[in-house]
Amino acid sequence: QVQLVESGGGLVQAGGSLRLSCAASGSIFSSNVMGWYRQAPGKQRELVATIQSGGSTNYADSVKGRFTISRDNAKNTVYLQMNSLKPEDTAVYYCKLTNLGAWSAYWGQGTQVTVSS
Repeated sequence: QVQLVESGGGLVQAGGSLRLSCAASGSIFSSNVMGWYRQAPGKQRELVATIQSGGSTNYADSVKGRFTISRDNAKNTVYLQMNSLKPEDTAVYYCKLTNLGAWSAYWGQGTQVTVSS
């Protein structure tokens, strides 16, 4: 089992910044993918960004140039630096870890991000 604990959400004005963190513990494979997803009210959960254990990243078009995903493998922690936030970024943000090979996936409990106009 893997436990994921997110932090860093909150309320911010449009144009502001927030940094999310997600610390993983438990049975973590050396080869894995960590990522951030979000779900706004009435909408499906969508990918925001992912980063592989080797460092390769992937972003949703809507956040490219504004958000940066990074990770500290020694701490099993993934970060999401969110700049130039927009009201449409308002959502619950979830951390996900996928152990490659076993293809087991785990989710955090979510953290609320609210961007006011």
